[in-house]
Amino acid sequence: MRGARIGTTLLIGVVSSVVCWVLLDSWTGQGNTAPPLSWTAVFGTVALVVVVIAAGLPMRRWQRTVPGERVGMKRRIDPLVAARTAVLAKAAAYGGALILGWYLGQALILLPDLVGDRLGRFVLAMIAAGSAVALSVAGFVVQRWCRVPPDEDEKKPD
Repeated sequence: MRGARIGTTLLIGVVSSVVCWVLLDSWTGQGNTAPPLSWTAVFGTVALVVVVIAAGLPMRRWQRTVPGERVGMKRRIDPLVAARTAVLAKAAAYGGALILGWYLGQALILLPDLVGDRLGRFVLAMIAAGSAVALSVAGFVVQRWCRVPPDEDEKKPD
């Protein structure tokens, strides 16, 4: 499996920001109100960051042990669990970029007139965007923890 790429993640973030901004601008331009922002979205995204990192910690511990000591470890890493953790990390990296685009689109709609309640919504949108960035970064970190180093036999040329 190929891991998430930073360029692709940035592209997802930029495209989703522009698309959300255009759609929300059209929506609010017709006299409709913007979708509500809530703190539960921020807390939910932060909870996802914690879940992704918690899922990757066993892989990090396994990576940090000396290869000779891995044989005698009480708990071995199940390859299926490792693969699922890598997929979760990749999804977190791309999903965080998509969520970032949504909240940046909302912040861009609020940007021209930051007065009163709109300022509070703008700050909340930026905090939510920061939590989305944290989710993407957590995905990249855990993805790195899931990389398996090459075997000693593969390092030596025949």
